[in-house]
Amino acid sequence: MLVAEVERIGDEAERDERSASRFAVLSRTTFVGGIVLTAVLFAVGGWNRRWIADDGLIVLRTIRNLLAGNGPVFNAGERVEANTSTAWTYLVWFFSWVTQARLEYVVLGIALTMSILAVIFAMLGSARLWGGTTSALLLPAGVLVYVALPPSRDYATSGLESGLVICWIGLLWWLMMRWARADRVRMPALFGLVFLAGLAPLIRPEMTLVGALALLMIFLAPMPESRLRPIFLRAFIVAVAGLVPLGYQIWRMGYYGLPYPNTAVAKDAGGAKWSQGFTYLWDFAGPYHLYLPVLLLLVVGVLAARLRRTHGERQPWTVRRFREWLRSPGAVVTMVIGAGLLLAVYALRVGGDFMHGRMLLPQLFLLLLPVAVIPIKLPAPGRGMNWALAGILLAWIGTLGWSLFAAGTTAIKTGTVIRPSGIVDERIYYVLNTGHDHPIRAEDYLDYPRIRAMVDDIAANPNGGVLLNSPSFMFWYVAPPPLPIPEGGAGHTVYFLNLGMTSMNVPLDVRVIDPMGLAYPLAAHTERLADGRIGHDKSLYPDWVIVEAGMVDVKPWMPWYLDEKWVAQARTAMSCPATEALLISYRDPLTWDRFKHNLLHSLTFAKYRMDRVPKYEIERCGLVNPYPDPPR
Repeated sequence: MLVAEVERIGDEAERDERSASRFAVLSRTTFVGGIVLTAVLFAVGGWNRRWIADDGLIVLRTIRNLLAGNGPVFNAGERVEANTSTAWTYLVWFFSWVTQARLEYVVLGIALTMSILAVIFAMLGSARLWGGTTSALLLPAGVLVYVALPPSRDYATSGLESGLVICWIGLLWWLMMRWARADRVRMPALFGLVFLAGLAPLIRPEMTLVGALALLMIFLAPMPESRLRPIFLRAFIVAVAGLVPLGYQIWRMGYYGLPYPNTAVAKDAGGAKWSQGFTYLWDFAGPYHLYLPVLLLLVVGVLAARLRRTHGERQPWTVRRFREWLRSPGAVVTMVIGAGLLLAVYALRVGGDFMHGRMLLPQLFLLLLPVAVIPIKLPAPGRGMNWALAGILLAWIGTLGWSLFAAGTTAIKTGTVIRPSGIVDERIYYVLNTGHDHPIRAEDYLDYPRIRAMVDDIAANPNGGVLLNSPSFMFWYVAPPPLPIPEGGAGHTVYFLNLGMTSMNVPLDVRVIDPMGLAYPLAAHTERLADGRIGHDKSLYPDWVIVEAGMVDVKPWMPWYLDEKWVAQARTAMSCPATEALLISYRDPLTWDRFKHNLLHSLTFAKYRMDRVPKYEIERCGLVNPYPDPPR
């Protein structure tokens, strides 16, 4: 009997081993299949909605100047950082230089590739969170919510840095989970992780929050075994993380004269517009009922964590225990969710954006990371399904149903009409305005109203001048340069809001500036309009441009709608010493003395604001008004 019992136990163990082996194969196959399915869905969805936005073309002007040897500038001879993401600028430049391919196709390929990699990294990190494929089936969930949203597929291409941002977030999440799960942390992997986290401010300035939280966790957690003492190892971590961003920051302050990109000055990224921010949030979440999958996946996360919870003796919290907890999956989850919520609050504070959904996509991606995939632990043979597992399955099915609904939803149906909120479906807006299903190349935007006429007017005026759009936005006026005209002409300046399509359809020797100030510091340093359209709430009067560009400033050569009095006042206002110092900071040749002066005064330049109405600016600066108001 004893021998029979031993043989029976052995047979059961062998069957259990075969069953476990079959489950492991099934689980790995399911997980890999889920990754492939999600990546294909996102790739097809992004490709079907491929385009490059006007803002996406802006970075390509800087790339053209880099490739031409003019430096990282928007207009040659003016050191202005017109792109928010430094990493995106140099990434596109590198692949453009390597491939020598057309810039629009380079940026399209990089953006789509990084968007796809982002969801793959998200799933890999989430799989690490739930313990891998050994104990449960891992099914795609949160990633399906993300790729189902039309804005996610719109900005999978677009030429903007959206794909880079979520790719960096996804990679950081995966590597943080590897660090938290590793039995022994290897030095190369640790330094690679901190280097990646340190790149945060170069990915996008607000991503500094995510990178800083990750670095703080690593710095405070117990150091891995090493020949170095922990204090020296922490010093190396700080050095590796800060080398590139700190070096670039010093260079930026000296080269551009600002501590952050000029776009942050133009949009007053520190300003508060809470009401508009909540309007933006509902504009994104409301049409898709986004709160439904978020709540369902919250339930899934709680139930899945409950199923995995081990009931051991609870230990009191101490400083040592807290530091040990920092290197745990739970701490990483807390970090990404906390970062997502804080960044969402920041987006609400600044008023969101004018592009539907775009500003909240990274926050949503962060919040969905823990449930990018969800674990389904099948019940053992002979055992029924428990309530927690049933709840997870029902929530997952509900998420799938929502994804099918959201994928075909159109949130904004006003086409080319910008609603009172100022928010627009940017892709549809340009598709309809250009007449191209996929506006990608610069010449596709020649069919945007006024752009082909701009190119023709530049060719028709070889002497040069400033091109100003008419008040009716129907055609262009050309303000001529004064005599004598130099050989080869005095050069052209285009003053128009849409920087991307204008700058990419003209040669590099044509200066392109905008009334909002993305590439034009004089406009960027004006005060924000309280009731202006979000993302467009600065607008410098063209009278300033006539003076600044040195054009003829009297009638009849000046466009009829400009005022000689205003132009004369603008000339006086521009003699304000602080304004002259600002202009010199980015126009003067870059000498060592200029670099040091910019470095020391960059914070002062960043804070400087002027009034867009010339006579008020004269008063602010204490200058003498050439046309004082008559006494009352």
